[in-house]
Amino acid sequence: MYRTHNCGELRAEHLGQNIKLCGWVQLKRDKGGMIWIDLRDRYGITQLAFEKTQISKELLEKVNNIHREYVLQVDGEVIERFSKNDKIPTGDIEIKVKDIEILNTSETPPFTIIDDTDGGDELRMKYRYLDIRREPVKNALILRHKIAQKTRQYLDNKDFIEVETPFLIKSTPEGARDFVVPSRMNPGEFYALPQSPQTFKQLLMISGIDKYFQIVKCFRDEDLRADRQPEFTQIDCEMSFVDKQDILDEFEGLIKYLFKSVKEIEIKGRFPVMSYNEAMEKYGCDKPDIRFGMTITDISEIAKSKDFMVFNKAEYIGAICVKSEEEFTRKQIDAYTDFVKTPQVGAQGMVFCKYNSDGSLKSSVDKFFTQDDLKIWAEQINASPGDLILILAGEKYNTLNALSELRLKLANDLNLKPTGTFAPLWVVDFPLLEWDEETKRFYAKHHPFTMPYEEDIKYFDTDASKIRAKAYDLVINGVEIGGGSIRIYNKELQEKMFKNLGFTKEEAEAQFGFLMNAFKYGAPPHGGIALGFDRLCALFGGSESIRDYIAFPKNNAGRDIMIDSPSKISKEQLKELGLKI
Repeated sequence: MYRTHNCGELRAEHLGQNIKLCGWVQLKRDKGGMIWIDLRDRYGITQLAFEKTQISKELLEKVNNIHREYVLQVDGEVIERFSKNDKIPTGDIEIKVKDIEILNTSETPPFTIIDDTDGGDELRMKYRYLDIRREPVKNALILRHKIAQKTRQYLDNKDFIEVETPFLIKSTPEGARDFVVPSRMNPGEFYALPQSPQTFKQLLMISGIDKYFQIVKCFRDEDLRADRQPEFTQIDCEMSFVDKQDILDEFEGLIKYLFKSVKEIEIKGRFPVMSYNEAMEKYGCDKPDIRFGMTITDISEIAKSKDFMVFNKAEYIGAICVKSEEEFTRKQIDAYTDFVKTPQVGAQGMVFCKYNSDGSLKSSVDKFFTQDDLKIWAEQINASPGDLILILAGEKYNTLNALSELRLKLANDLNLKPTGTFAPLWVVDFPLLEWDEETKRFYAKHHPFTMPYEEDIKYFDTDASKIRAKAYDLVINGVEIGGGSIRIYNKELQEKMFKNLGFTKEEAEAQFGFLMNAFKYGAPPHGGIALGFDRLCALFGGSESIRDYIAFPKNNAGRDIMIDSPSKISKEQLKELGLKI
């Protein structure tokens, strides 16, 4: 037996017991007559004590040769610790070591394996197996495990069946770029890695598996950011004989259960429901953070008709009212003007208006607008003395997006986002289709299998931009945690959808003929949702990056620098696959 206990287990009630521990050396301290070693494993840290005059020369020689990250087996007695440490659970005891075995040595690690490490991101990713020894990373993976197990418990209790679906599937043209896999047995042909199990879970509904789920890997060849990886995990679910409200009820229940069982937070009442149009008009995005106010107000009608051509030429003029205890300086306002003009925000400029404490208003466009004009603006957006009004103008949705980015930056700078608070909501009634001016065609807002509202189907033949989707996104604290829809289950309606997306009959048959054929055999009404498991873990753990909650993530260039992947393959492999580079 290598060990009788782990390094986080021993307490005062174990005093006098002879035990065996195994672990890694966290720290070694030599204080003259005494040597202490902190021994670490997954469960915690236990202090080992060596009184130099009370141990054999052989044991002392072993101890003197021990360094950080050596792997040890320890045989000793649990004794009371003289100087107790209330910062760790084992802080009341230590081990009087009788014998020690060095199971393995270690080179000096490339960074210090402590919570507040001196290793940068790239270095820690290169040595990720060492990084996982650190408490924050280990705890993130334990949190991920706990959320996965609680999810399975909840869905199992609700009669969902976990079904695995294939990773080697057919490439589809819609959505993000596919990762493709050449087939050796079928030269010149390729599999794709699934962006989601969408068509398979619909086929499972046709199969009669009326409640399906899977915690599943998905793959998208997209540019990366903090909440995106080339391979990510979804809680993927589908149900038969349901409509939109059934899905919202079921998975609102799951989220509440996870908050209660994992974080011991009870979310009371129903989640708010907000239409896509309302989210865009008030927050400038379809994933609004509703923990703070500062919503957007459309002032297009009242701000035009003067000599200020920037406003007169604009399709849309939007304003936000900033409330702050401290008055903004001109330098601060100029910094926000520079921010909105950055390429990622994309505004041409910004107009500001200060509401002074004496009731007067001072703006950057005073020569175009009177005090009465400015007061009408202030009344429209419910501004008060001391507030700052910030205004952007231009094409409507670009301007709304810029106002959204400005709103979020202000919230971060002014600490308006309350920590430890979670504000979930459902965003519903998305447009079914989006027009792309460059390619002169419609694209699916979510995916081609989304059900439109029955009363909007008539617009397929007149103005498809008016069609609303029976789609829904779950948003928590401004993060899109998941989304889904009721699905089309009628062959004729699915054909109409493909036609509006620009598919010819032949293209639709080649890509989705298997699904269309399945619709002939009694497809039930069905719908589902996919929750971003990595994003949910990051939300629960209080991080903006999903990378912290993935054991072996990729960097921002999509590389695993630990194993040096992706990498080139040999000429023999290329030849075998029928490929040339």
